[in-house]
Amino acid sequence: MTTTIPVEVVYAAGAVPVDLNNVFITHANPQGLVEEAEIAGYPRNLCAWIKGLYTITLQSDDIKTIIAVTQGDCSNTHALMETLEMAGVRVIPFAFPFDRDYDLLRLQMEKLMTALGTTWEEVYRAKARLDRVRRKVHELDRLTWQEDRVRGWDNHLFQVSCSDFEGNPEQFEKKVDDFLAQLPGRESLKTPLRLAYIGVPPIMDDLYDYLEERGARVVFNETQRQFTMPFQMEDLVEQYRRYSYPYGIFYRLEDIEQELKQRQVHGIIHYAQSFCYRQIEDLIVRKKLKYPILTLEGDKPNKLDARTKMRLDAFLDILR
Repeated sequence: MTTTIPVEVVYAAGAVPVDLNNVFITHANPQGLVEEAEIAGYPRNLCAWIKGLYTITLQSDDIKTIIAVTQGDCSNTHALMETLEMAGVRVIPFAFPFDRDYDLLRLQMEKLMTALGTTWEEVYRAKARLDRVRRKVHELDRLTWQEDRVRGWDNHLFQVSCSDFEGNPEQFEKKVDDFLAQLPGRESLKTPLRLAYIGVPPIMDDLYDYLEERGARVVFNETQRQFTMPFQMEDLVEQYRRYSYPYGIFYRLEDIEQELKQRQVHGIIHYAQSFCYRQIEDLIVRKKLKYPILTLEGDKPNKLDARTKMRLDAFLDILR
């Protein structure tokens, strides 16, 4: 999968979902994957995530079918699909309707079900299986902002993993259970500054640690939280209508504003990936959200550079 899709359909079909983004960013050498795509002909001024997804797919012996989101994510996915098709990979398109139309979304889900060979009955059985795990991750998120017991990185990691449940919901559920079991004995994380992180997950893996070393903690991960389907919905189509990531910025902002107030944040980090159209949305975010905002841009998988660290330090000083 190139991003979060109705993963219930994949599990219902007896297949194993793999979020390529998670495989790419946790690879031993993600930068090497980007460079391999550039050697193959991908342009340098293109999102590193797309290049990483291309290489990780071709290097995997197990991945023969890709579900590519053609609407509601990156427009570069279209070219990614074509280059993967040329390499012999089966590509199944999936589109989130821009206007969140219920009937169009249901049609897309039914087309996916037909392509994978499953039924609504099996899909709803899979939904019950996954919702049990999601509820535990929702509790982990609550413990992050309400009881201050979970670090920003852990909050990010468990929530982002709900895109595919690491290919094994029961095994992932045990990992969540083990983590939650440790929390009652932990001291409260009393960081003076409470931050929100909005935008796509970061390509740098040391952002959360750096913030906490300086007395700030992320208590709201916008997109990662959406991967957990943080709403109790019996109707699967409605569940993916409520899921905000693939839809317009104004719909996303409704959820963001509500969570910012509830979680009592002091400031916002808005992350935008280099060469992504979502960078343009920053001007809307700044006009609509009445909070101090620092916009960060990431290019290739790496650690925070000196310039970004200096900007983070200055932002935290301002908030203090």
